[in-house]
Amino acid sequence: MVPSRALGPGTTAIRCPKKSQNQNYKGHGLSKGKEREQRASIRFKTTLMNTLMDVLRHRPGWVEVKDEGEWDFYWCDVSWLRENFDHTYMDEHVRISHFRNHYELTRKNYMVKNLKRFRKQLEREAGKLEAAKCDFFPKTFEMPCEYHLFVEEFRKNPGITWIMKPVARSQGKGIFLFRRLKDIMDWRKDTRSSDDQKDDIPVENYVAQRYIENPYLIGGRKFDLRVYVLVMSMFAECLLWSGHRRQYVHLTNVAVQKTSPDYHPKKGCKWMLQRFRQYLASKHGPEVVETLFRDIDNIFVKSLQSVQKVIISDKHCFELYGYDILIDQDLKPWLLEVNASPSLTASSQEDYELKTCLLEDTLHVVDMEARLTGREKRVGGFDLMWNDGPVSREEGVPDLSGMGNFVTNTHLGCVNDRKKQLRQLFYSLQVQKKASS
Repeated sequence: MVPSRALGPGTTAIRCPKKSQNQNYKGHGLSKGKEREQRASIRFKTTLMNTLMDVLRHRPGWVEVKDEGEWDFYWCDVSWLRENFDHTYMDEHVRISHFRNHYELTRKNYMVKNLKRFRKQLEREAGKLEAAKCDFFPKTFEMPCEYHLFVEEFRKNPGITWIMKPVARSQGKGIFLFRRLKDIMDWRKDTRSSDDQKDDIPVENYVAQRYIENPYLIGGRKFDLRVYVLVMSMFAECLLWSGHRRQYVHLTNVAVQKTSPDYHPKKGCKWMLQRFRQYLASKHGPEVVETLFRDIDNIFVKSLQSVQKVIISDKHCFELYGYDILIDQDLKPWLLEVNASPSLTASSQEDYELKTCLLEDTLHVVDMEARLTGREKRVGGFDLMWNDGPVSREEGVPDLSGMGNFVTNTHLGCVNDRKKQLRQLFYSLQVQKKASS
């Protein structure tokens, strides 16, 4: 069963009929031949004119489709998804870049609701220790509907700082800090909505979130981690590829930082995650850093488990999520938000190279060419983290009781010869294919 909130107005969870049954439906990928045969030509479509377009155009055997032509692969925006998904028949091999109700994780208010519900479920079924593994998001209230609950909490802890965030905006837009209730009274008056203003994206609501006042600083600067997580399925066997190894640390919000007069467009304000991990290890020791990154792995797993039963999974869909994580002075990671459309526009040459590698490996894992066996645990910069259960490192011992002492198959920030790994992977696959033919 899918809760009604998981569906936009006028949508259903019923698979669309084939084109021959209803001419109002547009079909895509309607090519003859076996579905998993390697295809010589992949027809792609996207409206994003950034690094993604460069990667798609340079991928061997991929051909760009414009206007209303049939396509096999569509990196769509969320507005197209909302308007067209239920009116489009897609052949078996076709792929698109979003789950239709991705917002269950990527809208700030829905994300918190799902995490709170999941934490209560874990407490009932597995106890408080297991539920505590979901304590990675700050105390949060949806506004205005939880205004009175927020006021009650606010008065229990006078003098602390809170942050207000619009639930459906990004890049720091609409955010403000406050310490007094009267600072948000005008906002509350302006954002009250009538009962008839109900839509898939309602009039702008906010979340009030306890501000993390003890962030870990580098050179006196606050920062967060942007980690890309690729989800190939949200069925019971949820297939999760952990953050691409070539991640980075944002030394303050890039969308804000680049407006500063001392911003350098070639250098940017980012660190590679590998550099960040080395920095922490030199100051705190490798064991402490290993624990930190294991806690980050836990954020990926638990946040996705919290929406596994409400996100409408479809074999045609995948999602490249952008996780924003803040580290505090105690080296505890906090989940700030999850982005459904993380920026793929490069802010520097180094950033361009990073995103090119990220997108190339995303396409390797999506595997439109049907080259992979399905048994891979690593593809380029991606590590397989979950496949009908947690995936262990090669040297790790499976932990069947849960995520207790389990060593996850992820190597965020570790040294990674990506090109060498890809050469070895595809060479071995060619050898296997020749041996079996």
